[in-house]
This record gives sequence, structure tokens and C-alpha cells, in this order.
Amino acid sequence: MTGHIRIINDPVELVPLLITFNDNDYKKVYDLLSRMWMTEEEISKELGPEGVGDCLGILKKGNLIEEQWRMPEPGKKPIREFRATYSKFRANFQCNFSDFSEILYISSTNDEQVRTLVEQIDKEIDSGNTSINDIARKYSVSPVIVRGLAKRIPHLDVKGQGLVRLERTG
Repeated sequence: MTGHIRIINDPVELVPLLITFNDNDYKKVYDLLSRMWMTEEEISKELGPEGVGDCLGILKKGNLIEEQWRMPEPGKKPIREFRATYSKFRANFQCNFSDFSEILYISSTNDEQVRTLVEQIDKEIDSGNTSINDIARKYSVSPVIVRGLAKRIPHLDVKGQGLVRLERTG
């Protein structure tokens, strides 16, 4: 693995890190990728197929892995392979404890209220409302919660002041 340092300037960027290292299966995927380039199929063979695609999505959103195309045998299609990019991280931000507690909560909870909020956010995006501030106001939560959830949900991400849907890759 490279000796690169992941510098985090926005506290919400902690969410993918906390999710990865707070989940034993996600951590195993990261550990495998820190040793060698592997395809999603190879990871699934090593650890089982459960959640590998979601884990890769979270790792990509956290900019914790890089990808490249593996050259196939003649007559076969190229396959995407992944490797961990960073071996260290540095946090370079300041935030209030209220925002920090929300980040920790979003990263570690399986609360039903959070699931309900995720469903509501999905409906808002389907209806065309992608503004983080508008969604936060509508559901009486802070923008940090909306941004944190977008970093946690495999099919959403933050772009500027809005939310975007991510396409599945594999």
C-alpha cells in the first residue's frame, strides 16, 4: 500500500471512515485492498458476497480506494479492480460539538428514525428537490445530518450544496 495520507477538511467526510472501521466486514474488505489489487468478485470469494458492493461504494465515496481496469485474457471483457489508496489520515477541521455528535450518531446508528429520514430524502430527490438546506428545513434537521446521511447511503452523495444519486458500478 502507498504511504499516502487522507486529509479530511470537512467533518462530514469522517462518516465513510467511521462506517468502514466500525463494521467488521467493511474493515476486512479495506484490509484486503490495502495488500493488493482485487476485483469485486475476488473479494466476494474471499469474504462472501454479502455487502461487498455497498462496502466498495462507501470506500469510493470516502476516497479510500482507487480503481483501474484489469486487462483480461483475449476474448474477455476488462474487469474493474480496486486497491486502498491511503494508509494514514489527518483531520484538519474544526466544528462544534453538536455537529460532531450528529456525525458520530449518523455513522453508528441503525435507528428507525434515521431509516425514515432516508426514505423521506429519497422521495425529495425523486420529486426534484436536491437542496441540502431545503431538505433539512423541511424535516427539521440540521444540514450536517442530511450531508452525513448522504455519505452513509450507498446510492447518494453530496455535490456542492445538493445531493446526487450515484450509479451502481461493478
